Amino acid sequence: MDTIIQTLAQELGRTEEHIQNVVNLIDEGATIPFIARYRKELHGSMDDQLLRELADRLQYLRNLDTRKGEVKTSIENQGKLTEELSAAIDGAATLAEVEDLYRPYKQKRRTRATIAREKGLEPLAALAFAYGPSVNMEQAAMDYIDPEKGVATAEEALQGANDIIAELISDDADIRKELRQLYLRRAMLVSKAADKEPEDTVYRLYYDFKQPVSRVQGYQVLAVNRGEREEVLKVSVELDPETAHIAVRRMVVPNRAAMDFVRAAADDAYDRLIQPSMEREIRNALTDRANEGAIHMFALNLKPLLMQPPVKGKVTMGLDPGYRMGCKVAVVDGTGKVLDTAVVYPTHGARQKEECITKLSGMVRKHGVEHIAIGNGTASRETEQMAVELIKKLGGGVSYMIVSEAGASVYSASKLAAEEFPQFDVNLRSAVSIARRLQDPLAELVKIDPKAIGVGQYQHDMPQARLGETLDGVVEDCVNAVGVDANTASPSLLQRVSGLTAATAKNLVKYREENGVFTTRKQLLKVPKLGPKAFEQCAGFLRVPESKSVLDNTGVHPESYAAAEKLLAACGLTLEDVKAGNITQLKSQAESIGYEALSETCGAGAPTLADIVKELSKPGRDPRDELPPPILRTDVMEAKDLKAGMELQGTVRNVIDFGVFVDIGVHQDGLVHISKLPCRVKHPSELLRVGDVVTVWVVEVDEKKKRISLTMKKPE
Repeated sequence: MDTIIQTLAQELGRTEEHIQNVVNLIDEGATIPFIARYRKELHGSMDDQLLRELADRLQYLRNLDTRKGEVKTSIENQGKLTEELSAAIDGAATLAEVEDLYRPYKQKRRTRATIAREKGLEPLAALAFAYGPSVNMEQAAMDYIDPEKGVATAEEALQGANDIIAELISDDADIRKELRQLYLRRAMLVSKAADKEPEDTVYRLYYDFKQPVSRVQGYQVLAVNRGEREEVLKVSVELDPETAHIAVRRMVVPNRAAMDFVRAAADDAYDRLIQPSMEREIRNALTDRANEGAIHMFALNLKPLLMQPPVKGKVTMGLDPGYRMGCKVAVVDGTGKVLDTAVVYPTHGARQKEECITKLSGMVRKHGVEHIAIGNGTASRETEQMAVELIKKLGGGVSYMIVSEAGASVYSASKLAAEEFPQFDVNLRSAVSIARRLQDPLAELVKIDPKAIGVGQYQHDMPQARLGETLDGVVEDCVNAVGVDANTASPSLLQRVSGLTAATAKNLVKYREENGVFTTRKQLLKVPKLGPKAFEQCAGFLRVPESKSVLDNTGVHPESYAAAEKLLAACGLTLEDVKAGNITQLKSQAESIGYEALSETCGAGAPTLADIVKELSKPGRDPRDELPPPILRTDVMEAKDLKAGMELQGTVRNVIDFGVFVDIGVHQDGLVHISKLPCRVKHPSELLRVGDVVTVWVVEVDEKKKRISLTMKKPE
């Protein structure tokens, strides 16, 4: 374990003490949000992202240690474990290195070398290795002719010796390590069209593609992998054979001219055994790296999507567009409660469109609708145009926003949706979900499998368990960063709170339904199966606005209530001042005294006290309120209205390796290629994130291919 702690400290640039503290907390069952927020003194204020990186790496290193033990035990049971080999296994930094060392001792299927050994040819192979050019192999092979063993000629004996030497070379860990590095430096990833006369497909860029392994981008790897699976592309990893042969020969006989026989065996080892294996390994390594990059990108995009500013307290109409089944409509009040539903048919003709506008106008007036949320799926453009006409007929006072409906159909058909809206059919549930997504994106999107939200690239090609684990972590971090109202939150939102499970979340909702709203945080301990450990983990993230204590509606953890009161007293304030909002000078007063000095008085660390000051300054605050509000529109444009050089304002909808997609209000998102960003960056995520409001200029519009090219560089 000491070695793991040292490795983590070195890799993450943190002290061993801080790393050890985090490992201890993880082993005790603490969640990452809890550790990040309430144990800052123990880990030096690492953020949740770094803590998750630490947790992932810890798991890998522990798995590596376990595998090293398994390999050493297996080799020891064969009576072949030497001190040198044991030290080499202990010193291996990756699972690949461990497997290379284990390769010669791993039980194999019956190979050509196995058969040659059964024929008694191993001494002949050893002779070639031991004596090099001083031995006459043709003459030596004559002694191994034995028809009863299946060796009829000297040539057959030599071939068997060649097979044994080739396998020994192929299994050599040092040779494989050297070749792996050579491939990573000098090999090329190559893809070609599978057909001689290929059709024009999305893979046309990869019909004659060649890129150094060292420089190939993750999205390119994922694209050729998918093209290969769909049998549109043929993909390979190519390295100049002579370069590889020289590298192998140099390691087999490093200090003297290679004997022809051993040299031929070395070439055979590479061509027949090492090259196919190395190609698979490099392809797998590239894919793993691309997957991790894509998962990281998905997580980066998901966080700002979940943290989009809510449009709170407004009566909202949700429109789920459609052709044949019509447009589903749901009106919800400021808390998300369904007030009304309908199905209209704006795309079925002029008369039906007028009927639709008339009906929706009545619903808007009846319920006081202020915003309309329109799903961005099928028939979205026609529905948007209808909404604009509706707003004009109403004389204004209503605005609309196109909302991503990714995952809405998944949610609508789920068991959760059926439990929440048993009285509505699947289609109407989608309209409710779309309306609520505008009101509170986080509370609604947590009901959906994050993989279905669709803000990444090639998400269906990713290792689903790894993707799910990463995205669940993002959702957990977002929910806990915002905080959750214990008296209104749904079970799906509550189960994302640190320390709560699906079962305890349901128990919490059931308890408040049977006993009324919570009036203190301490009441949470009365929820069945929510014990002291779970309470410790969840209490700081659950808000109780109905409590008499203002602290119960903040992110201050109950364990720090005493410290909070001492802090206020040191600054000449009380909890009543907090409740009345008379604490504008709290931060400046605390800073003038100094957090280190206050730490001794209050019995809490300086980072914790700084967080307490932040929470008391805005009790019940929502960090999303500090972000720019979403763009709400009252008019519509079409792609045909766009002209080169036109300046527009839009919202970033997706950030990918080669650029960003921006919603500019014309139904089809435009692409700002990485080369069109306002400054040079290695990756678009360094500059932009989902939800950012940006100014763009139109470069080109291809209506036929539904492509809009944009730039963020102001035209001269």
